[in-house]
Amino acid sequence: MTGASATSLSSIFALSAEAERAALVVSIHDVAPATQARAQEIISELAHHGVAVCSLLVVPNYHHQGCFAEDRSFVRWLQDLETKGHEIVIHGYFHERPRGGDEGVSQKLFTRFYTKDEGEFYDLDYDEAFRRITQAREEFKAAGLTPRGFIAPAWLLGTPGERAAADAELEYTTRLTGLRDLRSGENYRARTLAYSVRSGWRRTTSLAWNNLLARQLAEAPLARISIHPPDRDHPEVWRQILRLTDRLMENRNATTYRDWIAERRVRRRA
Repeated sequence: MTGASATSLSSIFALSAEAERAALVVSIHDVAPATQARAQEIISELAHHGVAVCSLLVVPNYHHQGCFAEDRSFVRWLQDLETKGHEIVIHGYFHERPRGGDEGVSQKLFTRFYTKDEGEFYDLDYDEAFRRITQAREEFKAAGLTPRGFIAPAWLLGTPGERAAADAELEYTTRLTGLRDLRSGENYRARTLAYSVRSGWRRTTSLAWNNLLARQLAEAPLARISIHPPDRDHPEVWRQILRLTDRLMENRNATTYRDWIAERRVRRRA
């Protein structure tokens, strides 16, 4: 075998081994003009810990503060990040859900206690879900961005909303416990590490739970960490996020939801 051939074969084996490594997706939620500065800090710090690409969950009109596309500097920032390999994901539309007057206990539990009135797609009907998702898709497209996925705020996506996302030609969605390929209907179990920081007891509980969960997920083919901008404001939470990121990156490749789903499709066809 010539030196050139040996080198080529070695490279193929190296690439194959790299592809077989487990993966880590770090997603940054609630990205909008109002959270841009904090999101950029998070992206920069993660890069120093080996996470070169993230899935950025962008809210088209965050809390009715205005369409993201009206902020040209924000759009240019997103375009630059997408060029560098980060992924832009549609994250609801307003990230708000108005309260109903006749909500039951379970509805109040999910939409108020769990998510503080941000479960926008929890119980939207199909027509309204489809309208918001397609409007978001067209706004992103007009801004020169190419989102492939739709993730509902707080991962609260009803069946009509999921069907609307698929009919709007989005390729995948995620929930707290996994991913769903909207093309094939295949589900992938992958629990995410996520934090609730609205009070001291929530932060304490999140720290204990995620420390335990990270150990349980050590051998999982896909690990996920979901970061919200306020997480960066709490030193004990942020230290744990970086520590767990370092631990998970010891034997994983950082990727995005878009690329991970694409790789699964290629393997399924092989």
